[in-house]
Amino acid sequence: MRTIGMLGGMSWESTAEYYRLVNTSVRERLGGVHSARVLIDSLDFADVEVLQSTGRWPEAGELLAGRAAALQRAGAEVLLLCTNTMHEVIAAVEQAVDVPVLHIADVTAAAVRAAGLSRIALLGTRFTMERPFYRDRLAGHGLEVLVPDEADRATVHDVIYDELVRGVVTETSRAAYRDVIARLVARGATGIVLGCTEIELLVGPADSPVPVFPTTRLHTEAAVDFALADG
Repeated sequence: MRTIGMLGGMSWESTAEYYRLVNTSVRERLGGVHSARVLIDSLDFADVEVLQSTGRWPEAGELLAGRAAALQRAGAEVLLLCTNTMHEVIAAVEQAVDVPVLHIADVTAAAVRAAGLSRIALLGTRFTMERPFYRDRLAGHGLEVLVPDEADRATVHDVIYDELVRGVVTETSRAAYRDVIARLVARGATGIVLGCTEIELLVGPADSPVPVFPTTRLHTEAAVDFALADG
């Protein structure tokens, strides 16, 4: 079994979900008391959030690249950024290591295409919904990507940073997300990408009239595929 390196802490609630899903998948596939071989480097999200909010993305890239290199030195054979938003700086991470770095948007796009869909809506942080790095990556796989309007983007983003990254999950916010999803479906979205790791703690298939694509689960399944592959 290859060792999975997780670059986490952004937020730790989502990293805990990554760890749970990877180990659950390995146990389901191998049976018994099997668990995954995992290394986690957990950053202080407060430091990362300051870099995000002030637009200091090159500094964020340097920070994550350094920690990714440390994971490789510790024995990681494949790397996951346990965050959608910080895929903004994945190029810096890739340049810092010699092991595969699995891109969350690529595995998500593959799942959307396998489902026979091409027009999807993207939920995530304001950075993920508004900056081109994620939407363009999905579009590169032949997908048309919708995002919520300005008011709904603010709602989705604020729930993530004011509640979900702090471990707060409320029915009020779940209802608000359901309304956002309904408006996106009314605009023609045939699938919803849950493009923030914490969103999966709030909504799932039961909250959408169209298929949802949980990026965290898809990302972890791809990592387990790699970890258990022959050769």
